[in-house]
Parts: sequence; structure tokens; C-alpha cells
Amino acid sequence: MKTFKRLLGFVKPLHHYLPEYVIYTIIGVIFGLLNFAMLIPLLQVLFRPLDEVKDTVSVMPDFSFTIEYFKRLFQYYFEMFAAEKGKMYALGFVCVIIGSSTLIANIGRYLSVRVMVRLRMNILDKVRRLLYEKITTQSLSFYSHRRKGDLLSVMTNDVAEVEYTIANSVQVLLREPLVIIASFFSLFYISVKLTLFTLIFFPLSGILISYISKQLRKKCYYSQEMLGKLLNISEESLGGVRIIQGFTAESYMQQKFAQLTRAFTRLSKSMFNQRELASPVSESLGVILVTCLVMVGGYMIIEGQDGLTPEQFITYLGIYFTILQPAKNISNAFTNMQKGIVSGERIFAVLDAPNAIEEKPGALAVNGFRHSITYNNVSFRYDQHEVLKHVDLTIEKGKMIALVGKSGAGKSTMADLLPRFYDVTAGQLLLDGKDIRDLKLQDLRQLMGIVSQEAILFNDSVFNNIAFGQPDADPAKVIEAARIANAHEFIEQLENGYETTIGDRGSKLSGGQRQRLTIARAIFKNPPILILDEATSALDTESEKLVQEALDKLMQNRTTIVIAHRLSTIQHAHEIIVMDHGEISERGKHDELLAMNGIYHKLVEMQEFK
Repeated sequence: MKTFKRLLGFVKPLHHYLPEYVIYTIIGVIFGLLNFAMLIPLLQVLFRPLDEVKDTVSVMPDFSFTIEYFKRLFQYYFEMFAAEKGKMYALGFVCVIIGSSTLIANIGRYLSVRVMVRLRMNILDKVRRLLYEKITTQSLSFYSHRRKGDLLSVMTNDVAEVEYTIANSVQVLLREPLVIIASFFSLFYISVKLTLFTLIFFPLSGILISYISKQLRKKCYYSQEMLGKLLNISEESLGGVRIIQGFTAESYMQQKFAQLTRAFTRLSKSMFNQRELASPVSESLGVILVTCLVMVGGYMIIEGQDGLTPEQFITYLGIYFTILQPAKNISNAFTNMQKGIVSGERIFAVLDAPNAIEEKPGALAVNGFRHSITYNNVSFRYDQHEVLKHVDLTIEKGKMIALVGKSGAGKSTMADLLPRFYDVTAGQLLLDGKDIRDLKLQDLRQLMGIVSQEAILFNDSVFNNIAFGQPDADPAKVIEAARIANAHEFIEQLENGYETTIGDRGSKLSGGQRQRLTIARAIFKNPPILILDEATSALDTESEKLVQEALDKLMQNRTTIVIAHRLSTIQHAHEIIVMDHGEISERGKHDELLAMNGIYHKLVEMQEFK
């Protein structure tokens, strides 16, 4: 129930929906019941002699806002038409009222549905925005513990389920109780004894529906979790279709997917079968009750008890049937709610996940980089694995520092700590003498341009990928950044030039073209600090040379951290840091490291560097 209360929080502010919905619902309920109330005079006109139809009301009743006043007012006009113009006019009078009340009732229902549509769409918008804000501000460690498929399932299927559950629950909680209360009020007005008899059956229905709901909730949780796995394998297959086909692993992946989807299908069948059980259970109980009502009501009419007439009894049954559907809706809502609550728990698991990277209250603003970056006895542990151990390094402004070493030596982690993708486990990382954890996160990252080893691009235009986050950027500056990155020439040859959409992850471009766009993006940002993680690894020899020359010009008077496996690209670095098992094992210029005849010398020999 706690989760459901939190889900209802997405409906707020209620004053945008609640007053309208209640008013329209009351209109629909009142005029809907009026149709059944008209059954009594309608049946009287059709099946009873005219003399028996006439009531004792011969003068217009005095106004009072009571049911009795409206009843006597109707009887006055009904008697007048029946006495003066005959049965057909009285019948026409009744039919006009029925038609008018039906029209007003349906208008009320339609307007209430419009309110619910607005509520549902606002829920969708609010939940999706909250989730997207959360996932775009989470630290990288958050994604290390979660599958993409699960997150995609939460943002699509779970959000849709919550939207349906909340809107349906609000509708049920606000409309159906009003219908039931108004209907029971009418039923008590017609016959108190008969209505008290019907109340015996409602607790039995509630107990059965509650049992079904509890059993359903467990299956809903496993169903949502399995759907996340299905989405995950689908996303991996779409991204790795070239590898699947290249390794002739189609059958393996198809079998893996088939096993998962068969399990999901079995669970879904069981879940839907159990969920649909609530409807026939409530309906069967309703039919049994109606059968009992016919027996009891027929007995009361035959024996002349409670003053119940045949017209009143038929009307009673008609009104009672209006209770069955709302009661069925409530029972269905309680069973459907279980799936929504499970989806809500999955959503809140994402929204409530703590962010490992938090900005301190009163964090210091940063408007530039002036002196140095200092790794002061920095250590970093990921889960139980120690990635960096007591690293000490100072990077002066304007210097180019290269990080080299075997895979897993800690090079990328060194770079990731600087923009606070992760926080140090021990020690300090200082920018101009200030701990970066004391600085405003956005200001800190604004100082840095990053070119990652993987060319990460978005399904947007070339222009928007270069001027990422700045849709109103100066086109001249975008073109200049592309020229420096040796990308302008191929961009001009694209179908729509800079306005060409490059496809999912830049799929319409070659590997070298994608990498040059990421370099152009970093150049356009024009940051004082550059982080180049294998920035030229995807370029051919000619492009690599041209881009490296451009980068050399760009890096003048800038602070640059280069992570490199191709040692030919960092021979002119001011200092080369050789990492080994999370520690700095060697440091110095290219010639100095060669003379040491250590790890760096071996790396150079393996690459046949001359």
C-alpha cells in the first residue's frame, strides 16, 4: 500500500483534476439513475389502466430541494398529460425525460473521460521526465550494476503500467463508489428489507478477490523482471548483429532468446489467467445474488410485504444491475493494481537509487583553470577490486601528460576521476589546490573536453552532434571545429551536409568518420582541459596524421591528458606516465623512459616503434 500511495503522488496537484472529475461523474451518475427511475411511470403507462396511473397530486408542489419535491413535480406533469391528453402524451413525456437524462449522463461521462485522459498523459510525462533526469545524472557505477534492458523496460513497460494503474484506480476510487452509493440510496428508497438482504453477499466477494490479488502480485514481479531480460538480449542482439552473423551464432542466440521468451510466455499465461479470474468470480456472485433477489422480491410482491409493486421491483432490479458493473470494476482494479504496484516498485528502485556523485551544499563555483591538477595519494576501489593505489601526480597547466600501460592498469580510471564520473576512494584530486568534490559539478565538467575510445554519437544531425547541447551554436564555429578535426571534407559530401542525420550511433558513417566527429565535438567546446582516450585509434594512417597535427595545434597552451596504446602519438608528451597494476611504475619523457629499459621500453619494442 505504501507503493500505491507514492504512485498517487504522481497525480498531484489534485485540484487540476479532482473537482472537474467529481462534478462530471456526479452528473453522469445522477442522470444515469434517473433513467431507471423513469421505468416505474413508463411501466405504469404501458401496463396499468389510466385511472390507476393518476396520482393524488393535482396542484403544482411548492419548491424544496428534496427528492420528494422532484417526485411530486414529475407526478403533477405526468398526471396532467395522462388526464388531459391520454396515455400517448404521458408516454411521450416520460420518453423525453429519459432521452434528455441519457444525453446529459453521457455528456458527463465524456467530460470525465477527458479529465482522465489529461491526468494519464500528465502522469506519463511526469514519470518519464523524472526517470530520464535520474538516469542522466547518475554516476557510471550505477550502470555497472544494471542491465540496459531492465532500464529500458522500466522506462517503457513499467511507466505505461503505472500510468494505466493510477488513472484506472483514481477513476475506480472516485466514480464507482459514487455509483454504488447513489444506487444503494435508490435501492433503500424502494425497499429497505430487500437491500439489507443483498448486503450479505458483498464481504464474500471481497475475500475472494483479495486472495486472487495476493497470489497475482508475486507473478507480476517475475514477469516484469523477465521482460527486462528479453529487452536486454534484444538490445544486445541489435547492437551486435554483425558479430552474431560473423561467428555464425544465429542458432545459439535464437535458442537463447526462445528459451527466455517461452518462460516469459508461460508466466504471462498464468498471470493473465489468474488476473481474469476476478471478473468471472465477481460476475458469478452477482448473477447468484440477482437470482436470489428475484426469489425474495417475487415472494414479497406475492405476499404484499413492504408495499413493493411489480413496477418498483423491476426498477429495483434495473438499478441493482448498475451496481454489478462498478463492483466488477473495483474487483478488477484491485487485481490489476498488483501489476502496477510491482511496476511502481521497479520505478522507485531507479528513482530512489543513491547517486554516488553528489554535489556538496554550498559547492564552490569555478570559472576557469589556472595552475595545476594534482592527484594526491589517490586510491580507487571498485567493489572489491583495487584499481588505483596511492597515485601521486601533478599536471601543470598547458602540459601534455600521456598515460600508457597494459589494459586494466588504471589509465582510463585516472581520467574518469577528473570529471567526477567516479569519486576517489582515498586521497584527494585537486584542481588549482581545491578538492574537486568541493566544486560545482557542472562548472568542473565545463572545463573539460572528452574524446572517448568508443565514438559515441547520437541519432541526430552532424551539426547537432558537433555542437552537442548547444542547438543555437554559431555555424561558423561548428565548421571551423570540423576543419580542425579533418571532418569538413567528408561532411560536405554527405547528402544534406551538416544537416545530415547520421543514424543510430552514427551507423551511416565509417569508424574513422565517427571518431573525427567526436574530436570535432571536443574542439568545438574549446575547453582548457582535454581528455583524449585513444582519440585517433579508429583513424586510417593518413587521417591519423592529419588529425594528430590538428590536435597538436589544439593542445598548445592547453592541459591535455592522453591515454594511448599507439605510442607513436605521444612521443612529444611533456611527461609519460607508465601505469602498472594501478600504480605509477615509471615516469619521464620518451627518451628517458627508453633509457630505463623497463616496461615502457618493452611496450615500444612490441610496437616496433622507430
